[in-house]
Amino acid sequence: MINVGVLGATGAVGQRFVQLLANHPWFQLTTLTASERSAGKPYGRIVNWRLDAPFPEAVADRIVSPTTVEAVKDLDIVFSALPADIAGTLEAEIAEAGVIVCSNASSHRMDPDVPLLIAEINPDHIGMIELQHDSGRDGCIVTNPNCSTIMLSSSLVPLLPKQIESVTVATLQAISGAGFDGIPGMAICDNVIPYIGSEEEKMESEPRKILGSFNGAEIEQADFSISASCNRVPVIDGHMLSVWVKAGCDLNEAKKAYAEWRAPFSGLPTQPEETLHIFEEPDRPQTRLDRNRGGGMTVSVGRIREGIRYTAMGHNTIRGAAGSSVLNAELLKTKGYI
Repeated sequence: MINVGVLGATGAVGQRFVQLLANHPWFQLTTLTASERSAGKPYGRIVNWRLDAPFPEAVADRIVSPTTVEAVKDLDIVFSALPADIAGTLEAEIAEAGVIVCSNASSHRMDPDVPLLIAEINPDHIGMIELQHDSGRDGCIVTNPNCSTIMLSSSLVPLLPKQIESVTVATLQAISGAGFDGIPGMAICDNVIPYIGSEEEKMESEPRKILGSFNGAEIEQADFSISASCNRVPVIDGHMLSVWVKAGCDLNEAKKAYAEWRAPFSGLPTQPEETLHIFEEPDRPQTRLDRNRGGGMTVSVGRIREGIRYTAMGHNTIRGAAGSSVLNAELLKTKGYI
């Protein structure tokens, strides 16, 4: 078995990592880290489990470690759910110690030698790991994108051969994206908040790296503009996007591209049967009905219409965070990096 740990195991994304890894067929979850005040105590006693999935009793008695290099240096992989201000330095130190870091944090996403990876979308970018090894790093850092970026980038892939010129996107993002304590109830109940700090900047930059080409030395970013407006809405899980794409195709060609697109590989444990599910119904996807499709790993696309315009939706803490990071690690294993 491959020994793995979770950095920041008590938060919203950390709990998702624990849920997905507790009974994973390839990975053995041996280490959970949290703040100093939680270290030394059983995970089941200190975690306030808030997921809609049952608490994995197998980790209830696992003693929580402090979030340090020393705590994880003997592991094969660590999954990072750390805040960006902590992740920046610590993830680099862990990678220098020879450990593979699969990170959900934003700190290293745009580093020129770090893959910003969606396993089925840009698997060839995994070759960027060699750039890190060439610089003397024994381990490596692999990041997954921002939650809404994952939905947008995945939904754009079938249109890439159609010469995308520009993308405009408006998001309706769930409150779980802000963490358990991120938005007071009185602020979001009966309300829509038309601002999410740094979200629009991430959505306008990250997809161009993800959908660009890796030439063996660097990423040649995708050559189209993105304009994003991000809104927080009173939904617990599931980010919805309204997308407008200017591309060199008509509606029929766009629909055909979506109908024919398939993931470049299959069979990884966390991979859904459908990376993209295409709806023909005029009122789908819907957050409550479709966010758990494919175990929360499927991105749903519907209302494809003249323009080209469509709606995309996915589960923000599974496909948009922990699930994508676990799937990235599974890809690393199949490619011989673990």
